[in-house]
Amino acid sequence: MDFEKSCGAVVYHKQEGEYRFLVIKHRNNGHWGFPKGHVENGELEQDTALREIAEETGLTVRLLNSFRYKIEYAPKEGIWKEVVFFLAEAANRDVTVQDEEIDDYKWLTYQKAYDLITFSNSKNALAKAKAFLKKERG
Repeated sequence: MDFEKSCGAVVYHKQEGEYRFLVIKHRNNGHWGFPKGHVENGELEQDTALREIAEETGLTVRLLNSFRYKIEYAPKEGIWKEVVFFLAEAANRDVTVQDEEIDDYKWLTYQKAYDLITFSNSKNALAKAKAFLKKERG
């Protein structure tokens, strides 16, 4: 079985006292989720997440390194994939999508983001991120 590893982040921005989360629609199969991508040779997980966020959304973010959430799944037969999500605070909401990979994006409240996200493991990452923010940031 082949192994793949990707890293990304639940990206948020606080607007009018409320957290807004960035969800993106991936061009590959049209699912809604978070910015993420493959780890390149010798790259640290955090560096992958920062690079992929910048490539896919054009955003500059700050990772909250005390948050790390891992999911695992089989995207297709013969492949096992691990995805590590961090939590990232965006300096602004000015997204510039990477047309080759991203169809659309939205900044949404927690519930609207949760409802739109396609896969349950990504919904779980959002729920964990929200709980972390509530505990750490109020």
